[in-house]
Amino acid sequence: MLNKIIFKKGKGILKWTHLSVLVFFFLSTEICLASDSPVETLSLGDAIEQALQSNPNISSMEARYRALTYLPEQAGALPDPMLMLNAMNVPTDTFNTNQEAMTQMQVGISQALPFPGKRSLRKKIKHYEAEAAYYSVEELRKKIVNDVKQSWLDLFFLDKAISVTQNNQDLMRQLIETARKKYEVGKGLQQDVLLAQLELSRLLEHGIMLQNMRKHQQIKLNILMDNPVDTIVVLDEDLPELQVSSGQESTIQQNALETRSSLAEKKEQFRASEASLALAKKGYYPDFKVSVLYGKRRDTPLGAKRTDFMSVMLNASVPLYAGSKQANAIKQKQHELEKNRLTLKSEQNKVHMEVAMALADLTKAQEQFQLLDAGILPQARQTVASMMSAYQVSKVDFLNLVRSQISLFNYELQYWQAKIDIHKSEANITQAIGKEY
Repeated sequence: MLNKIIFKKGKGILKWTHLSVLVFFFLSTEICLASDSPVETLSLGDAIEQALQSNPNISSMEARYRALTYLPEQAGALPDPMLMLNAMNVPTDTFNTNQEAMTQMQVGISQALPFPGKRSLRKKIKHYEAEAAYYSVEELRKKIVNDVKQSWLDLFFLDKAISVTQNNQDLMRQLIETARKKYEVGKGLQQDVLLAQLELSRLLEHGIMLQNMRKHQQIKLNILMDNPVDTIVVLDEDLPELQVSSGQESTIQQNALETRSSLAEKKEQFRASEASLALAKKGYYPDFKVSVLYGKRRDTPLGAKRTDFMSVMLNASVPLYAGSKQANAIKQKQHELEKNRLTLKSEQNKVHMEVAMALADLTKAQEQFQLLDAGILPQARQTVASMMSAYQVSKVDFLNLVRSQISLFNYELQYWQAKIDIHKSEANITQAIGKEY
């Protein structure tokens, strides 16, 4: 969006000139009054640190990860044992517990025992899921860092664009004064004065648009840092030091495959699917339950001693419906495994694309900046200065002078846009290869 704000000549209506001046005056006054209050400048590093500490999305994902870290031990634990209290063989005619020899009061305990290997697989699944959640937090952190960088740099560009626009407004006012003086002494045309006033109105309108865009970008940056949306953001005047990417594209691509958090997340999800499939295959094997009971018998009505009983029981599940249950569970997990394998492959392709596109954008921005900095911009400034001198002696018509000034204005905006694009491309490369800073 920002690269589309280059000023263009177009139709305008002169009667809006004074209204535009008044509107821009009040906007500028508001900004100046706001800037009178002491406001600390915000560096890019400070913005990143604040976002990492305060952004609620990061805090939410971290809380989710911490919750998942408690699942592996739960999944690998044995089921809770069962306490049993039984009244066995009580006669229903008298309910007398010493009438019959087989009557007994039992107390016992039972423990379910999954088939060996199932508990460890359940624990592995939850461990891999927790690891995937950890890498999702890391990926989000790096995304937030890049979002802050992009927003901060966009705001920096808008500050420069506003400054360039204001400088060009001052230059256009000088052209108006020059054209008016020439008209007053009969050496100029009234249409030159009107043309300059019209171009000034367009610049004022452009300034209003930039101020509005700056407010929107300021709101976005405040949200990323979890600040109130109306917090005034004043940036450092200088760009941070540029961390230039080095190495061949193939090397950078390989580094991205090794360090990108989103790939690590997908790998952990794939490992969880492998463990889930292995667990499904163990569904054919029985689970067990061991029970131990002690039966207390009362003495006979005549006082003869009766011996107590002890019972031990072993239960095993029988996969009687394996064809419709366990077999289908295995097929389900096989498809889930294939889905996660393809998701991992898709993420690898996405990372390759992001790295390649960011490197291409960086090359383009560097070449464009070099062309503007060393060629176009100095030439445009020389052209305007030369045409201004020529206009003073009536050797250049006013329309060409205005056109050259507008061209210079556009080139100055393109200069800052290209410079910012270099930093933004580097930020995209940093995120694409899985680095945070």
